[in-house]
Amino acid sequence: MQSEELILLAQSVHKNKYESKTLEVKSANLGCPTKLYPTLSSFSNQDNGGIILFGLDEKNGFEIVGVYNPQDLQKQVVEQCKQMEPTVHPLFTFAEIDGVMVVSAEIPSKDISERPVYYKGAGRIKGSYTRVGDSNDVMSEYEIYSYDAFRKRIQDDLRKVENAKISQFDSKRLEQYLNTVKENRKNLASSVSDNEILELMGITINDIPTLSGVMTFSKYPQGYFPQFSITAVAVPGIEMGETGKEGERFIDNKRITGAIPDMIEDAIDFIRINSRNKVIIDDNGKRQDKSEYPTKAVREAILNALIHRDYSIHTQSVPIRIEMYRDRLKIINPGGLYGKITIDSLGAVHPDTRNATLANILELLGVTENRYSGIPTIRYECRMFGIPSPVFEVSRGEFIVTFKNNIYESQQNRNWRTIQEDLLEFCITPKTRAEILNFTGYSRYYSMKTIVQPLIDNGELIMSDPERPKSAKQKYTSTRK
Repeated sequence: MQSEELILLAQSVHKNKYESKTLEVKSANLGCPTKLYPTLSSFSNQDNGGIILFGLDEKNGFEIVGVYNPQDLQKQVVEQCKQMEPTVHPLFTFAEIDGVMVVSAEIPSKDISERPVYYKGAGRIKGSYTRVGDSNDVMSEYEIYSYDAFRKRIQDDLRKVENAKISQFDSKRLEQYLNTVKENRKNLASSVSDNEILELMGITINDIPTLSGVMTFSKYPQGYFPQFSITAVAVPGIEMGETGKEGERFIDNKRITGAIPDMIEDAIDFIRINSRNKVIIDDNGKRQDKSEYPTKAVREAILNALIHRDYSIHTQSVPIRIEMYRDRLKIINPGGLYGKITIDSLGAVHPDTRNATLANILELLGVTENRYSGIPTIRYECRMFGIPSPVFEVSRGEFIVTFKNNIYESQQNRNWRTIQEDLLEFCITPKTRAEILNFTGYSRYYSMKTIVQPLIDNGELIMSDPERPKSAKQKYTSTRK
């Protein structure tokens, strides 16, 4: 940083009164702050590093008060940097503003192989920090472990599941896999037994199933790992806890279990069932129904979550979460980004693979291509679908994908009675349940509970078979003429 840049930064902070994820302000007009360790640690442990700005008093409206002695301040900060493991090497800049000196210390990011950087006086567990907003939080044991897992190349997907048995595997899926291996790995076709293939491909170790084997082939992996599953909820509003007209907290709520190939399809079904349709009239006047989210993009996001989630004991009690709101879909995956990949480089470079064995197994099963095409596919499908590119973010050991829809904004101001009036006109000719759902554009539960049922209760809409309200052949007719 040049002196001119430091002056502009200090003036901006004074005017706008802020700190940030990469900026911390210290007054230092009476002496060097004695506890810089949390900031030195957190800045060193994040990809963009950070800047400590000395000479502004946050408690007094970020007033520019200057530092007590620039040279001694630099010396004292360097001494604190030497108390870090590994040592932090700051870059100092000095500048004068209205007769007082301000100082910046740029704290560079450490390579992931050297993280976590921690204060030796507190030890690795209590002295490692991460930056959250404009504050420093002590790292969780899992966050520390995630660095170790990459540095030591810990393969959690290859850990043995001692109480699992191959006899509890899905025999058809396993046979399909073995046949594919023999077809695609010609050198294994005749010279190696099936049991040896399972060992070589990481499905078993000494005849004991691995986690990868269990999660792919077991008839019910959750018998061993109850939380290696997906919890899926659809809520009636745009925030968790917001209730619908009948006081319902969830439109739908489901725990999705089974082997990974089964969970993928069940999760897609959940999203499809709880998605709304948007009616589009093309240039020829033909009516088309367009769902909320592109299926291919959603499938890739769910698949990525299941393949790349952290399967260590540290996240064994945390499921993947799917949260459907009126304006967005969130897929939350335990385990942040793995290795040296960053949010900005997602889809642009080949990342390190957290669960390489699991990814290879699913590739041979035809579940995934395993060619690092997931993120580009998601972005492409969203662009072609006409919705914004999803937002990718990492927060305290979780990887989050958020899809925004284009339906909520166009519907949020619609009057419910207007919708019901339009529906009554629509149903002058008897209509099926599917036709009504397409017309409203809302989920089945929400449409039937909030829009249709009140009309039935008021006698404005009648069913063709009232004795069997859930009949698949049910039709609804308006009493209006």
